Formats: sequence, C-alpha cells, structure tokens
Amino acid sequence: MVITTSAPRQPGRLTKALTRMFMKHATVESVEPIAESFYWITLESAAFRGVAWTPGHKIQIMLGWAFASRTYTPVEWDAAAGRTRFLAYAHGVGPGSDWVRTLKAGDECDVFGPRASLDVSRLSGPVLLFGDETSFGLALAMSRLPYAGAVRVAFEVKSVETSERALAHLDLAAWRPLARRDDDSHLQEMEALLPGLARSNATFVLTGRSTSLQRVRQALKGLDVPATRLMTKAYWAPGKAGLD
Repeated sequence: MVITTSAPRQPGRLTKALTRMFMKHATVESVEPIAESFYWITLESAAFRGVAWTPGHKIQIMLGWAFASRTYTPVEWDAAAGRTRFLAYAHGVGPGSDWVRTLKAGDECDVFGPRASLDVSRLSGPVLLFGDETSFGLALAMSRLPYAGAVRVAFEVKSVETSERALAHLDLAAWRPLARRDDDSHLQEMEALLPGLARSNATFVLTGRSTSLQRVRQALKGLDVPATRLMTKAYWAPGKAGLD
C-alpha cells in the first residue's frame, strides 16, 4: 500500500458529531509485534457486545483527524466479551503505518463496523485464497471455519521469511509463498496452479493488490470459471492511499 503523507488535522465539529453517532469507541487491550511490520492487535469495547460479525467482514478505524481511516479484517470477534482481534501490516510511510507502529495498550480509537466486505462463512471446499500481506487476516479468519481443511492459500509477499514467521506465530503454516518480483513474473507460478483447481470446481477468493487480482481474474476467465465461483476484493492499489 502506497500512502502519501500530510500534516495531521484535528477533527472539526462535524467530524466529532458523526463519530459520536456512528462509531464504537474502543480501547486497545494489547499490541503484540510478531514479525517485522506485523502486529497482533486486540481491541475492547462495550459497544462490541452483542454485535453480529461474519468472517470476512471489515472494520474501519479512525486515525484521529478529519475522516482518515484504515480498514482491517477481524480474525476473531467475541460478542459476549466485547473484544476483537486483527492483524495489522505496517509498511511504507504514512498515517496508517505510523498509527500501528506507535499504538500501545491503553490507547483509544473509534471503530466503524463490522460491515460487509467478503462473506466467506458459507463456502465449501475446495477453495483457493489468493492475496498478499494485507490478506493474512482473512486467511486466519477462514482457518477457523468448518471448511478450513479444504482451503489452499497462496500469497505474493515482499519477504517470504518474515511472512512465514508472522503466520507461524498465528498457527497458519500451510500456504504457498510467491516472492514478489518487480516485473510480476512471480504471478506465473500462481497461474500455473489455476487449471487444476478450475477442473476441481474450486471457489476462488482473490484479495490484496488490485493489479494482481486483475491478472488472476483474467486467467480464470480464460479457463471458463463462472462468476458464481469467484469472490474478489481489492484491498489496495498502487499509487493510492488504500481502498475501503
């Protein structure tokens, strides 16, 4: 995710009023660095209690000024205790990464959601999840579902070693690493997996970088994979500050 920097602006009256109306005020219970740039974060809020959540849905966290926010995929949602956990990936320079790197227990934030993004709760195997570092949270949420044993995972990543440490720490060890190359030639490895999975009537869940998703979708179209077996959600796009 490429993030442009700008001087923080303090929230105005309208922002404060909308925050009170639509946001859930939460406290950071813990922040655990688990590998370079990866942080396992737990939030608590009385407003989370009794709230329905579906694996694959998202939350947006306000960064404290104007309407700046960042989107995360909860891995767990405890509606009885009022607690949620998610994995944050802080890379590059910008307000989102700065917020994650400086976050500590006891800090407070405002949360919008959870709300619809991808609903992976009703899938059945076989399933292929393709994504990148921003997709790790979704993979972890899917690993807790009944069909988890039928899910294959492939991630394009900047550092295979760092990603392996992060995912092993969270008990997700079975995944195919694709070391990202500037010319995107690593995606040829991904495309080589598709014909066999297409013949097995797999469902394809594509997430992460928009340009990679476009390429994989095009390959699946060439294999006559119907739209009913395809779920797509771009989490970020090169040159943009982030997608909702």
